[in-house]
Amino acid sequence: GAAVARAAASVPRFTLVTHERRRGLAAARNTGLDLVATEFVAFFDSDDVLPDTAYERLLGTLQRSGSDLVVGAYARLRPDDAGHYELGVVQPWVAAATDPERHGLTLAEHPQVTGNIVAWSKVSRTAFWREHGLRFPDGVLYEDQLVAQQLYVAARAFDVIPDVVCHWRIRAEGTSITQHEAALPVLIACLDAMRSGLAVLAASGIAVALQARLDLILRMDVPRLAEIGVTHADPGYRAALGAFTREIWDAASPATRAAADSAALAAPLSWH
Repeated sequence: GAAVARAAASVPRFTLVTHERRRGLAAARNTGLDLVATEFVAFFDSDDVLPDTAYERLLGTLQRSGSDLVVGAYARLRPDDAGHYELGVVQPWVAAATDPERHGLTLAEHPQVTGNIVAWSKVSRTAFWREHGLRFPDGVLYEDQLVAQQLYVAARAFDVIPDVVCHWRIRAEGTSITQHEAALPVLIACLDAMRSGLAVLAASGIAVALQARLDLILRMDVPRLAEIGVTHADPGYRAALGAFTREIWDAASPATRAAADSAALAAPLSWH
């Protein structure tokens, strides 16, 4: 907060806006949306690192293409034993969403973009948000998952670039939300966020997009959470994950089911 205040005092184009109490990411982003007066808008979290040319690259792409939004790649900053952070590689599902560079896409043409569910890897047109009345759901965790799918569904066209436009910090002190998925309330918030995004894709009628998202959840999210659930002290954790797994398994096509690792899904399916 102090760093932002200093910047706002020294750079006229910066404006510092404060809430009377801590209200979370969604409220902060919605406040920004209400106030932004520029043609383009982007979001960035205070603990991450923005590469020097990220916005130049994102904005330049969007200005040339005329699309509604552009999506870039990201990599994780993980703490090391020396007390520093080390930048990792772009993960396969991130690369699948953004590599190779393409312009003027639709969701039907590039359903793998649904795997990019974060708010801070994109630049979009401000008018696009207002045209579709897009807002972040207030008072919930993982608030960007719903909005990401709404963006893809509503976009007349979007671009993807393979450039790493964000270094996503996994905090050394362990306070990132994704570091607390063993807590039942965080798990429930995570599952509800995935459900909300899937509901948007289902309502769109773009079957390939829905199946692409189901495929990624079955291959990546459920097995990761199941590792926690196997030894979790609260049976409610397994019950919640099992019910969710059964929901998405039933919604998956035969091809999506065949691509999933049935061995990794056996435990959570049995918890239903």
